[in-house]
Amino acid sequence: MKVTLRFFARFGELLGNSLDLEGKEGMSVADLVREAAAGNRAGYDSIFDEKGSFRDFVIVMRNKKRIRSQDADSVGISDGDEIAVFPPVAGG
Repeated sequence: MKVTLRFFARFGELLGNSLDLEGKEGMSVADLVREAAAGNRAGYDSIFDEKGSFRDFVIVMRNKKRIRSQDADSVGISDGDEIAVFPPVAGG
């Protein structure tokens, strides 16, 4: 199944802004991001903690709807999904 993974700001600088990936049946959003980030230690460590969980400040979206980072291991991916990963947003 084809899935688009987008990284923004610092995450995009480390891992690339947009990746078209081949997802596997039964794969979760967290699995997909872990697999994509695994080849870049700095990128992986900026998104995941030492246990492999999303850091508290990471914003994760599936098809333009925010999902709680704690739930990303239980939210599956589907063909055509767009997953977006953001660092904290600040400004005014």
